[in-house]
Amino acid sequence: MELSEFRHLKLSLESDGKVLLLEFDHGKANEMGREQVAEVEQLARRLDSSSVVALISYSRRRSSKGTPIFISGANVTERTGWRTDEVAQHVRWQRRVLGNLRLAPVFHVAVVDGLALGWGTEFLLAADYRIAGDEASFGLPETGLGIVPGAGGTSELWAQIGVADTLRLGMTGERIGADEAKALGLVQERATNVDEGLVRARVLAARAARNSPTAMATFKRGVLASVGRSPEDRAEGEARAYEHCLESGDAAIGRQHFEAIREGGEVPWGSRRLWSR
Repeated sequence: MELSEFRHLKLSLESDGKVLLLEFDHGKANEMGREQVAEVEQLARRLDSSSVVALISYSRRRSSKGTPIFISGANVTERTGWRTDEVAQHVRWQRRVLGNLRLAPVFHVAVVDGLALGWGTEFLLAADYRIAGDEASFGLPETGLGIVPGAGGTSELWAQIGVADTLRLGMTGERIGADEAKALGLVQERATNVDEGLVRARVLAARAARNSPTAMATFKRGVLASVGRSPEDRAEGEARAYEHCLESGDAAIGRQHFEAIREGGEVPWGSRRLWSR
């Protein structure tokens, strides 16, 4: 993946190009404006055809007062002077961008140790696994601004934390910390700080990097495509996903190198082949 084309997102590769680190470090408070969202959109497209199998997103940014920040929200000030239809189109685009990132054929781990408000909380819905540090804080302040969360907070957050707590966060603007976020299911693990979270994220990414890129991408799409479908449709989708791995040749490679896999050795997997249900 060519990283020089990204000017607003800090990206770096590890593990022979299999793990991509995305660090948010822009603006006063990592607000997500048009330029940053455009690069997230570009990143999601690049991940489809890259050799990256794991993505780790995080931030070390602090405000001038020392407040740690993951993503403080959308950059609403850039919309000054925009027509109503321009704002509506912009927010629809943001929603599509995060939806595309959610479907990216990589294992995406988000490490949060700071404010993740509005767009910041919604960004987590595009991750596969979330780790929160002691200073993490989550919330949906949008109704206090006369709007609703428009990039997944209204339509998708309830599936992670339940309807009642989604309504509480969205209708009151109340913030929650890392422990409550874990109890609700918004995050899956706790860490003391961002560095400890990154250690764990790298362990997970390294394990993913050993596996078949085709099988991992197919598994992710198979799981996500099963949501809301009937048991019969889910079973048929699983069968097709399995057959895609057979047809890709990686199942045969796995059988051929079974002993190396069992001992944690390297396996010459083929290039990633994306599956469409």
